[in-house]
Amino acid sequence: MSHTANNAEFTPLNIAVLTVSDTRSLENDTSGQTLVDRLESAGHKLGARDIVIDDIYQMRAVVSKWIADPNIHIIISTGGTGFAGRDSTPEAMQPLFDKTIEGFGEFFRQVSADQIGTSTIQSRALGGLANGTVIFCLPGSTGACRTGWDDVIVEQLDSRHRPCNFVTMIMKHRLDNA
Repeated sequence: MSHTANNAEFTPLNIAVLTVSDTRSLENDTSGQTLVDRLESAGHKLGARDIVIDDIYQMRAVVSKWIADPNIHIIISTGGTGFAGRDSTPEAMQPLFDKTIEGFGEFFRQVSADQIGTSTIQSRALGGLANGTVIFCLPGSTGACRTGWDDVIVEQLDSRHRPCNFVTMIMKHRLDNA
């Protein structure tokens, strides 16, 4: 259930999308494209987009660059959150976090249980905050990206959502560090 303030103004954010995959390209990256389509439909802007192989150091290099960029407010990654041998997104991202958003992974698994049942326990979706940049790490399936955006992320990136959202905190951090 969405709670929005009627008189609040929408604040568009710059969102970077990272696809973690050993096989995807921009031409066949349906998960990354799903996130791009949804963020733009919600009124946000695509700030950057990249695809990297499932390698801890390549992920950290791209995400660290975006964390340091004052024009990137949000980073959403897709892929590498499972239990397969090369899945290493949580291991790559967690050391970059100043704070972990515990509720993100918990709530994502709760809402995805309705769609995929007990398979949701194999999701290592996670979220965190680094240098005032909010980072959400989603599984690599297009369905998981739809669920993550539609059922969790979109409201938290809407400045009108109440009782709280990440927009006010992000903008305050940017002003304090300008």
